Amino acid sequence: MHPATTESKSLPLTGSFVQLLLRGLLAGLVAGLLAGAVAFVVGEPHVEAAIALEEAAADHGHPHDSAEAQGHSHGEEALVGRTGQKAGLFLATTLAGLALGAIYASVLHFARRHSALSGWSLALATAALGWVAIEAVPFFEYPANPPAVGDPETIAQRTWLWLAAVVLGLVAVAVAVIVRKTLAAQELRTVRLGAPVLAFLAVVVLGYLVLPAIDEVSDDFPATLLWEFRISSLAVQATLWAGLGVAFAFLTERADRRTAVA
Repeated sequence: MHPATTESKSLPLTGSFVQLLLRGLLAGLVAGLLAGAVAFVVGEPHVEAAIALEEAAADHGHPHDSAEAQGHSHGEEALVGRTGQKAGLFLATTLAGLALGAIYASVLHFARRHSALSGWSLALATAALGWVAIEAVPFFEYPANPPAVGDPETIAQRTWLWLAAVVLGLVAVAVAVIVRKTLAAQELRTVRLGAPVLAFLAVVVLGYLVLPAIDEVSDDFPATLLWEFRISSLAVQATLWAGLGVAFAFLTERADRRTAVA
């Protein structure tokens, strides 16, 4: 095997903070565009169906549903129509990808000092852990709801609880990483692999028991539409994080090859 090829595969994450930041922004741009495409193709039909139900309920004069319609206005009085919202979807996901890419690169800049992983594998592992902490853990406690679901008066409460779930996910992942590093010298692989998973699950389950449950879905809302919306929301976030990790890993491998050849 060519020496440069062997060396490029084992290089740790190198480069200055500015280089990592630019790499993260580019990876975030790609990930944001991919997430926007998935949201447009997979998520928008469910949003349209939920809005149609919301407007139909408001037309029939249901008190609670009318309040929902006022809180989620999509008609002529909306500041931005549905066409504008669809056009702004890619802008929103792109900006979110850029912001996430900057944060992601900053985390990698810190993590590479405490990890022996190669640059591309560290990038993928960090993206996977980030998705678990920031998306998966909050999702299973407070899953996303379509526009027609939720009381407008509880938006602030639900937002704070979702942020608390994000903190829970970050703490759980941090505990799992600490346990993994503590048991790095353990001879039994089952202990090295199982203990961090058990520690993660213990923190998450304890957090779920402490956090209050929220269920504002009406009995007459179609269950199929609800879960299709939630799955599509999860797919969009998974695309964002997967695109970020893969794009950053690809750019890292390219930079490593150039360094090895030079």
